[in-house]
Order: sequence, then structure tokens, then C-alpha cells
Amino acid sequence: MRTLLRHPQRSFNPSGSLTPRRSLASSPAIVTSLVAALPLVLVGGCSLPSSGASTSGRDKGPVTLRYQGNANSVSLPELAADLGYFPTIRLTWVGNTTSGPQDIQSAATRQTDFGGAFSGAVVKLIAAGAPVKAVVNYYGEDAKSFNGFYVKDDSPIRGARDLIGKKIAVNTLGAHAEAVIDTYLQKNGLSPAEIKQVQLVPLPPNDTELAVRRGQVDVGTLSGVLQDHAIATGGLRSLFSDYQLFGAFNGGQYVLRDDFIAQHPAAAKEFVTGVAKAIEWERTSPREEVIARFTAIIDERGRNEKTDNLKYWKSVGIPSKGGVISDQDFTRWEPWLVQSGIVKQGALNPGELYTNRFNALAAGAAS
Repeated sequence: MRTLLRHPQRSFNPSGSLTPRRSLASSPAIVTSLVAALPLVLVGGCSLPSSGASTSGRDKGPVTLRYQGNANSVSLPELAADLGYFPTIRLTWVGNTTSGPQDIQSAATRQTDFGGAFSGAVVKLIAAGAPVKAVVNYYGEDAKSFNGFYVKDDSPIRGARDLIGKKIAVNTLGAHAEAVIDTYLQKNGLSPAEIKQVQLVPLPPNDTELAVRRGQVDVGTLSGVLQDHAIATGGLRSLFSDYQLFGAFNGGQYVLRDDFIAQHPAAAKEFVTGVAKAIEWERTSPREEVIARFTAIIDERGRNEKTDNLKYWKSVGIPSKGGVISDQDFTRWEPWLVQSGIVKQGALNPGELYTNRFNALAAGAAS
């Protein structure tokens, strides 16, 4: 694993400096301690908030699912609820997530009831002993929606070898962007020692574009409406993208805890199938209708958010119908997982990581 800028995570400071801070997502020791605490939480139930779901029996009455959102955007569960796909589920927003790894850690430790992250982060959490299962893909990359890596127009960086000694802004360590960057560098002939010299700087996505323009980092990872806004503003150039590396692919999954699945199987099915239907609604609805509904959802929930960037929305991005999960969603990252020390060579068993049995759109997909 590279070590440069991998210790205390850094955050963006509008004054122009990069200041260190501790990061839950970037510390394996913290992940391990969280997982180690799970048995106490599940048995005692007094250290962390409990689910809003009824605990007297299996799916008796409405089930409340606590979750973390993302500012200025609409998640698939939020869309599913608005479309009426959750007749007995009630969503309770408890705040916004800082990253995918943090989101699924919160679900594993019962601070929330579901969370979503990059496939590699899901593998890492389960490998550490967290009792969770991936149940549906919730993001992906296609020709319209992808993670791009951008430099200033006048940057001398033209290829992978030019990145040695340079800084790349990513939203968090040990997740999607890092896996893509390392794969890109390896495919372009960089040695492990050279890859270690490419410095990853964690920054909030909303600050990445400005950090690139100010020269605080050499490359910025941008996706979705933030990417489109940056391109529309001008002055940036694409270096490479994950779509160029892999083509269309599923990027990450929502996870549910094993105990929640056992206690609320009907709610698990309603949640997963609702998300699957929301994916297909986004895929098949006119773009203007999608943007209008997203705008209405954000306006009505009253979180003091902006909707300006929604005009850049392009696609749901998820290539599989209804977000159905496959082995390839995990094996795609096996070389990086092995190289990073997350799993041993030949030890990855995708069938233990996910299930499609709650997805009514799976149509016979493997469980």
C-alpha cells in the first residue's frame, strides 16, 4: 500500500491549505475495532441507537429504516419512497454520509439500517467480520455517468507515468477511486514502487474542482453533476475515466445486516425490490421527468439544499437490470484487493458476499 498522504486524512480549507484530520474510513484499526464491538452492540443494544423497526416479531407493522443521505442529491431509496415503492417501509434520515466506507460501517454498527459503498469496501468490511450482506447494486458507470480524472488544460500531465510524485484528489481512501487509479497505473506499466509515489489526497467531492483549479492538487476525481458542472465551466481536461478502463459496470452495493434480514425478511424484500424498481424508473423515464422529480423531492424535504446541479443529470449508470448483483461485481477488483492486502490470492468467494433473493427483478439470478 502506498504511504504518501495515506495517514491522517486531509480536508479542503478554502484558505488554500490542506489540513490533516482523522478519518474513520481511512483507518483499518478503527474498522477492526468497530467490527469487534458488533457482538456487544447486537446483544446489549445499549451503546448505539436501535433500529426503528419493531423488535417483537418478524415484520409486524411498519418498519422504519434509518439511513444517511447525500446533500443536493436524491438516493435510490429516497426516490423509491417518493414513487410509492415502500408501502410499509418508513425512511428516517439521520444525516449525510462522508463516504461509502463510512456509510456501510454505520450500517454494520447499527447506527443506521442500510448503507452503500464501492464493492471493494464491501469486501473489506465483510472480510473484517462484519455481519452484513450486499443486496442490490446502487451505482455504476456507463458511457454517460462515470468517474473521470481531470487536470487543468495547461497541465503537463498527459499519461500515467506523468503522475509519479503528483497529487490526486479522491473522496476517500480505500474505495472506488483508489482502486481505479491503482488499476490504471498498473495497466500502464508502473511498478509497485512507482505507484506508491502517486499521492492520494482525500477531499470532499464538492471541493475537488476548486482544488484542481487552484493547483492544490494535480488531478481531481469528479463524477455526476459535479463533473458536468466542472466541464461546463471550462478550463479542465480529462486524463482518463473508469469507463475507459472497464466499460459499463456495477460499482457498489447497498448492504443490510444479517440480523435485520433474519428479523424482517419482508421489509428486506420490499427495500431491495423498491430500489430495483427505482433504478428502472430512472432508466426508462424521460430525463426532464427525472430531474423534475428529484427537484421536487429536494425542495420538499427542507434540508437547505441547492438543486441547480440537477440539470446536469444524465443516467442512472447501473448496467444490470434492477441492480442485480453478480460475481463479477466483486471479482473485477480481485487483483487490487489482493495487492492491497484485503484478501489473499484465491480467497475471494463472491457467493458469500451477496444475495439476489430479495430482488423481485432478479428473474432467477444466482443467490
